[in-house]
Amino acid sequence: MGAPASDSTLWRTLAAIDEAALATINKARAEVRRHVWNLLALRPGGFPTVGVAGKKLTGWIDMDATIPAAASNKQGAAPTFKKTFGFHPLATWCANTFECLAMELRPGNAGSNTVDDHVRVLTDALAQVPGSSRAKVLVRIDGAGATHALLEHLQGLNTTRRTVRYTVGWAITSADEEAIAALPETIWHAAVHQDGTADSQYQVAELSGPNTRTGWPQGLRLIVRRVHPSGRHTENLTALEKRTGWKYAITATDIGRMWGIGGSRQEQWLDAVHRRHAVVEDRVRCDKAMELSHLPSQCWVVNRSWVLAHNLAQDLDAWLRLLTLHEGQELQAAEPNTMRYRLYHLHARLSRHARYRVLAIERTWPWAQAFTTCWQRLGALPALR
Repeated sequence: MGAPASDSTLWRTLAAIDEAALATINKARAEVRRHVWNLLALRPGGFPTVGVAGKKLTGWIDMDATIPAAASNKQGAAPTFKKTFGFHPLATWCANTFECLAMELRPGNAGSNTVDDHVRVLTDALAQVPGSSRAKVLVRIDGAGATHALLEHLQGLNTTRRTVRYTVGWAITSADEEAIAALPETIWHAAVHQDGTADSQYQVAELSGPNTRTGWPQGLRLIVRRVHPSGRHTENLTALEKRTGWKYAITATDIGRMWGIGGSRQEQWLDAVHRRHAVVEDRVRCDKAMELSHLPSQCWVVNRSWVLAHNLAQDLDAWLRLLTLHEGQELQAAEPNTMRYRLYHLHARLSRHARYRVLAIERTWPWAQAFTTCWQRLGALPALR
């Protein structure tokens, strides 16, 4: 390894990444990802799965936006809907591997439910998924995804060789409240935890006849969830919620039945599927821990390249953990700050002896064995051809 690049060299490199370079880099990322996913399938336990209510699934994409603040008037920085000042990037993550498949830097005043942005980022994300893994994909989005055009686009992605299903948040309207009020008590059922056990504090039901509304795709299902409101909810309750003593939330989905997954049609399971989308907040936090919050330049192009570099770093971090530290959950799911402290900032000394380089690790370092195991497994991985 040579000396690190100087600040000026790094700056010029970031500024030189134009649209053509972005396309080339993303193509290379997809090729490397295909190789890594093949290796993941060969490891003990196979490719990572996602557990929901006792069921194991593969092929999940989570989409969400975040708001990195800006301390100065950088190009594209603007007031955000959260009354801060900065940017509003939109990203997609693979829930199985924690990889950031695609991220688009957007101005701070970019809309939360802008269809063109969602379609573009989702298209880039699917291009990163190896062909053999695109046969069955589940996309989860919060309330920003509940637009006519986006749901129609998601349904249009289905082909004879690919099945795309989705769950999105849903803003409750007065018509929805009327339908909820008409639901008999007998159709409400206890929700389920992610381990499959019942949770009597939350109840779930399905609204009947939602497809009578004009413009929404056929087959759309609305799953209603109710919970007794806490103190922080009291100021925002609607008249129906005050009268019934429940706070309601709705999930929209096109999942009728998933092949090979018993009980996948039940509203309790569908509710659990969408609630697990909340783990995307962990991904956002990890992104900010990997310097997404510190866009370095006044120039938009440099900051866009910085986001790309951040995505590459996140890929490398995820691949390292999944390919070499998969035997235990402690480091396989470790967050960036934990990895920095335990492995990346290693207490060691590199020296030369008899034409060999010797890495001397402090004996008392608790994660010395994890580092050596990681190093040896990395060296044994087959190269990309």
